[in-house]
Amino acid sequence: MTAFGKLIRTTAFRLTLVYLFLFALFAASLLAFFAWNTRRLITEQITATVNAETSEISDTFGRRGLRGLVLAIENRALRPGANLYLVTTPAGQAIAGNVGSLAPGVMATTGWSETAYRRLDDQDSTDHYALVRVTELSGGFRLLIGRDLEERRRLFGIVAKAAQWSLLIVIVLGLGGGIFVARRVLHRIDAMTGTTQRIMAGDLSGRLPVGRSGDELDRLALNLNAMLERIEALMMGLKEVSDNIAHDLKTPLTRLRNRAEEALAKSRTEAEYRSALERTIDESDGLIRTFNALLMIARAESGQARGNMDDFDAADVARGIHELYEPFAEEDGMTLHVKAEPAPLHGNRELISQALANLVENAIKYGKPDLAVQPLNAGAATEAERKTILIEARRAGDRILLSVTDRGPGIPVGDRKHAIERFVRLEASRTQPGSGLGLSLASAVATLHGGDLRLDDAHPGLIATLAIPALSGSSDRLAAQTLDMPQKAA
Repeated sequence: MTAFGKLIRTTAFRLTLVYLFLFALFAASLLAFFAWNTRRLITEQITATVNAETSEISDTFGRRGLRGLVLAIENRALRPGANLYLVTTPAGQAIAGNVGSLAPGVMATTGWSETAYRRLDDQDSTDHYALVRVTELSGGFRLLIGRDLEERRRLFGIVAKAAQWSLLIVIVLGLGGGIFVARRVLHRIDAMTGTTQRIMAGDLSGRLPVGRSGDELDRLALNLNAMLERIEALMMGLKEVSDNIAHDLKTPLTRLRNRAEEALAKSRTEAEYRSALERTIDESDGLIRTFNALLMIARAESGQARGNMDDFDAADVARGIHELYEPFAEEDGMTLHVKAEPAPLHGNRELISQALANLVENAIKYGKPDLAVQPLNAGAATEAERKTILIEARRAGDRILLSVTDRGPGIPVGDRKHAIERFVRLEASRTQPGSGLGLSLASAVATLHGGDLRLDDAHPGLIATLAIPALSGSSDRLAAQTLDMPQKAA
C-alpha cells in the first residue's frame, strides 16, 4: 500500500472528512440563510417604497384628475434612478411613463408581480427585471409603479460568490488540516506498530513511544507499556522458575532415584525395604511441597487467586498461626507470642495465612540466637527473650502490617533483595531443610493484594512484614467485631 493510500485510510483522515462535510454544510446553510434574508429585506424595502408612491400618485389623481396624474408621472420619471412608471387608458394605451415594453398580460392583472421590461431610453435590447404593482384608478385607468431588481440581483451575486470562495477555502484548509493531522497520527501509529513488531519478534524490552502532549495516544502507550513491563516480568519469572526447577530439583530427584536403586541392590530384608520406601516417600513429600509452593506462587503472581477474596480480620489469622505453630516453636526451644489488634483486610485468607505461616516457619528455623556470636551483656535481653518470636497484626495508616520478629542472626542488608527470589538459600541456611520458596511466596501474596514484603533489622534479628492495604468502607464494622474477641498476646 502506498503512503497516500495509508493516509486516506486512517481514522483521523476519515473523521476530518466527516467534520469537513458537516462544517461546509453549516457554512453553506448560513450563507444561504444570509442571502435569503438579504433578498427578503430588499424586497420589503421595494414594496414599501412602491406602496408609498402608489398612495401619493393615487391622491394626486383624485385631486387633480388625469392631467395632474400625467404631470406627476412625467416629473417623477425624469429623476435620476427613478422607479418605473406607466399609466394606461381603459383600452390599454400608454399615456405617460418611462416603460417602453412589458411582458404580456402584466397590466391586465392588478397586484404585485415580477416582470421583464425595457425603459423608453434604453439603448440596448436586453431585458431587465422589476418588481411592479398595478393599481386600477377610477375611470378604468391603470397605474403601474415598480422598482428594478438589478440591485437585488447584484447583492445576491456578491453573496453567492462569497459563498463559493468560502466553501473552496474551507475545503482546501480542511483537507490540508486533515492530511496534516492524519500524517501526525499515522507517524505515531507507525512508531507503535514498529515497536509491537519487535516485541512479537521476541524483544520484550521494547516500549511504545510516549509524547509530551498527554493525549489519548500517550495514555494508551503508558498503559500498554505498563502491561508490557508486567508481561516481561512474568516471562522472566517463568524462565527463572524453569531454570530453577531444572537446577534445584535435579538434586532431590537424583537422590530419590539413587535411593531406590540402592534399595533394589542392597536391601535384603523387609525392614530394609520398608526403610528405603519411607525415605523415598519423605523425599517425594518434599518435592510435592516444593511443587505446591511453586503453584501457589504462580497463582498469586498471575492474579488467579483474586476470585476467592473476602473481607476478614488479619488479627484472626495471626492468632490462628500462633495457635498452630506454638507447639513446633516449643519443640525447638523457642517461644511464640502474638500481639494482634483489629486489622480489617479484603483478600484471599488462605494465601495470606500461608504467607504468614512461611514467615513463622523461617523464624523458627533460622531465628535462633547464636549466643557464641552474640553473648549476653549486662543490661541486654535475657536468653529467654532472645528466643522469643513475636507475631504482630496491626494497622498503620492505610496499611495492615502482619509481621514476624525474631532475635536470630537476621539477613544482611545486601542479601535481602536476593533472599526473596525463588530457590535462593543464603549460606547460613543451607544446612537447614527447605526449598527456598517461603519468602518468594510471601512476596507474591503481598504483591497480589497491592502490598509488599519488607525485611528490616530487629537489632538483633529480623522483622519480616507483610504490608497490605487496609479494607475501606467496612473497617469500622470489622474492627468492632474484632474488639469483642479475646486477645491472645505475650
